[in-house]
Parts: sequence; structure tokens; C-alpha cells
Amino acid sequence: MAPPSTIAQARSLLEEASSVVVLSGAGISTGSGIPDFRGPEGLWTQNPEAEMMSRFEVYVSNAEVRAKAWQHRAHSSIWEAEPNAAHRALLALEASGRLSLLVTQNIDGLHHRAGSSPEKIVEIHGNVRDVLCLSCNDRTPMDLAVERVLAGEIDPRCTASLEGAVCGGILKSSTISFGQSLVASDLERSFAAAESCDLFLALGTSLGVYPVAELPLIAERSGAKVIIMNAEPTAMDAIAQIVIHDDLSLSLPALLDGLSKREA
Repeated sequence: MAPPSTIAQARSLLEEASSVVVLSGAGISTGSGIPDFRGPEGLWTQNPEAEMMSRFEVYVSNAEVRAKAWQHRAHSSIWEAEPNAAHRALLALEASGRLSLLVTQNIDGLHHRAGSSPEKIVEIHGNVRDVLCLSCNDRTPMDLAVERVLAGEIDPRCTASLEGAVCGGILKSSTISFGQSLVASDLERSFAAAESCDLFLALGTSLGVYPVAELPLIAERSGAKVIIMNAEPTAMDAIAQIVIHDDLSLSLPALLDGLSKREA
């Protein structure tokens, strides 16, 4: 657990803030049983081949990679995962009237399930709730595709009807893979919020993937205070007023629970 004095210093900055932007990464969901990617026990650290499933050009061109990706989705721990204390702690920040925007790099939907207001959330890398056809852009629920995989389909294809014929296009989760562009409006909204906030809170992210890693830099250059909470050191620790290397499910509730209401 982080020293009480460090938590107290961070709490003081939060109490003084009027507009807080949060950026969350995989580290906030490890307490829900979802492994991160680059940490010591991360998915890509333990199995570098798994990263290939997140590269768009490889996914599209390699049927074997798609088959592995569908097996991974069908048996992922993400479907049983529940929000943990860190996700729930952010409700206190929103209730205090200070939360301007919650930008998440996560695709697990746990911020939504924890009760954070959808209008406050930007899922900058998309989500796994839906499946998208790369040919006709038809969007369907992920659970329907997972049922097909569990029933024996190796590489399910789009079943949408196009002028009387079945589309047959490649299906992919509605996540944004390496090699795909982020949604411009989401990125613009996130940049604008970072530029106008007076405190930026980075949670469970290594801050090594751009352009999202620019957000704390934008906030800092615009005069905001920066707090970084992550299990491991990050690329941006040097710009932060406070850095806490700890388990977020313990330290974040300690920081946010009982936060006072912001005065109008």
C-alpha cells in the first residue's frame, strides 16, 4: 500500500481540482482477473505470439491467426470479469462533480458495468461487446459470434444479406487494432478535455502507446497537475507531481472514497 502521506498529498490535489480527466489502462482491470499486456505477467510478455492477433494487417491476411483470435475471444476471462474496487472508486470522483472525462484504453466495458456515466466515457480502443464485418460494416452482438465458435466454427463469417446474397466478410471485434485508425471524434474529445482540465489522473497504463500517451503531456503543458498510479514505472513518471506504484484496487479507493462535493 502507498504511504498514507503520499495518498494524502494526492487527495489534497484532488480536493483542489475542479476538472479532472482520467485515463485508465489495463492495470485497472487486473484486479478483475483480466491480465494486462506488457507487465511481468502480461499476456504479450508471457506469449509474444498473442500480439499478432492485435495487428490488423495480420488478422485480415492470416486465417490461422483469426482462428486463434476467435478461440481466445471465446474462452477469454473477460466474459466472467466483474468491476473491482478501483472501477467502483471512480464513481466517487464522478459524484464529487470533478470528473470531466474518463478515457479508457480498455475494451472490457467494466467502467460501464461499474456504473460510470456512459456520456463521461470514451472507449478510445473500442470494445468487445460487438462484432463488425470488415466488408459490409454490419454490427452484431459479440455473444452471437462466440456461440458460433463454441459450436465449432473456426473463423465465423458475416451472415448479413446483401442483395439476396450472404456477405461472407471477415468478422472482427469492434476493437481498434494496431494498424487501424482511432475514431477521430473520440481522440479530439480526449485531447480537448486534457487541454482544459486542471488535474490529470493516469491509472494502470504504461503511457507508452501513442497518440493516447500524449494526453498527460497535453494536460501538463496546459498547466494541469498530473498524478500517475501504476504498478510499474511509466514513461511519464517524470512529469507527474505524484507517482504511486501500487495495486489500484487498494490505493484508488483510499484516494477517492469520501471525496467532497465540488463547490459550484
